[in-house]
Amino acid sequence: MNHAVCPTGVSVKNWGFVFVTRMCIRGFLGIKIASMSGINLTHHFLLAMPGMTDPNFAGALTYLCDHGEQGALGIVVNRPMTLTIGELFEQIGLDPVNNGFGHQRVYLGGPVQNERGFVLHRPIGAWSSTLAVGEGVGLTTSKDILEATAKGEGPEQIIVSLGYAGWAAGQLEEEVKQNAWLTVPADPEVIFSLPPAERIKAALGILGIDMAMLSDEAGHA
Repeated sequence: MNHAVCPTGVSVKNWGFVFVTRMCIRGFLGIKIASMSGINLTHHFLLAMPGMTDPNFAGALTYLCDHGEQGALGIVVNRPMTLTIGELFEQIGLDPVNNGFGHQRVYLGGPVQNERGFVLHRPIGAWSSTLAVGEGVGLTTSKDILEATAKGEGPEQIIVSLGYAGWAAGQLEEEVKQNAWLTVPADPEVIFSLPPAERIKAALGILGIDMAMLSDEAGHA
């Protein structure tokens, strides 16, 4: 499974932590419009079907943040790393207040460019580089959101991830047709209100199914 990357020369590095600029997000994804196949999976969950052999996605729950003619971008939301937000703040020179986020784990957001930082959050707020996804969820790639969080002035709910999952134009549509993925309309409560280990079960519950009902030949929603 090949995964597209952002063009070079459009990222900005701050104290050892790389954040993608809006140019990178929009340049890679284009405007939010229906893809060439006529479907738009923005604000959907992707669950790898049982036949998935790619270890980057087997057992993963991916939240699609944008999907358009030029491709798709998602963040894996059920793979916390050992690195905590507090430790990350120390690495990038921030001195966090005791706001409850310090012990929260940073997530491995996908196999592409793991040095790049992404923050899923709600409410959306007003940050330097934010993509509004759906139902009050934003994806921010500018450092100001972490600076505000360190001061206790950030969003009420955040998930910080390193890396992302990316698909070239038409690639995701083709993989869905091949039954590589189960697609589920996303519920932000699954991302922000449940422990990581419970998120796949809850996402499947949106469709009224469980993992035991899936097979290699099962279709997509």
